[in-house]
Amino acid sequence: SLDNVAMNRSILLLTLAIAASAAAQEDEGEERDPFAGAASFGYLATSGNTDTQNVNVGFSLLWQPALWSHEFNVSAISAENDGETTAEARFANYVARREFGEKSYLFASADWESDEFSAFDHQISETVGYGRHVIATERHALDVEIGAGARQAELRSGLDQDESIARAALDYAWQVSETAQFTQSLIIESGSSNTSTESVSELRADIFGNVALVLSYRVRNNSDVPDGIKNSDRYTAISLEYGF
Repeated sequence: SLDNVAMNRSILLLTLAIAASAAAQEDEGEERDPFAGAASFGYLATSGNTDTQNVNVGFSLLWQPALWSHEFNVSAISAENDGETTAEARFANYVARREFGEKSYLFASADWESDEFSAFDHQISETVGYGRHVIATERHALDVEIGAGARQAELRSGLDQDESIARAALDYAWQVSETAQFTQSLIIESGSSNTSTESVSELRADIFGNVALVLSYRVRNNSDVPDGIKNSDRYTAISLEYGF
């Protein structure tokens, strides 16, 4: 019911707040430099028979105090073709993880998405669950996660779609060489009304110093959409990234 979904949402948000507070208290007074981040920007314009321009921006921040990690990501994509907007999407994600043992961890995540050309005005989800480091070598890393939570969505028609969801995810990283890395992530969130899937593939190559060239391909899919709207949205981006 809607009351149960609202209760689940409140519990999950409270869990996120407690996790962040516990992490801060655990590491108070310890000297370390646990921060890392990156900012990216990409722009591509063509002219001739058709005039197009594509812009993508992104920012990520990672905070790793002791056994905890807190990751925050935001990104936006915009595209125009002959003066007409063909893509306009924004994404935000927060994940807290708490390691225990050598291979296991608990996680809590919150995701937000707004896409002007999808079936949904916006989607928000909060999940908690268990993760495991399946592979952790010098060149390869693979994490898998499973969890549950709640999702709140608003359709373009104005109808609300609130439901409990199950979540499964994987993150794979391959250090191709000293200067190149490939990453692949996959997130599936399934409820009674809709199953959303997001796949992000990235190839990163260091250019000089902290600057890298990044080629990314993102696919978003919703299983249940109104007539006349495609199930999948695809975004290709080329950008320069500065890491710090």
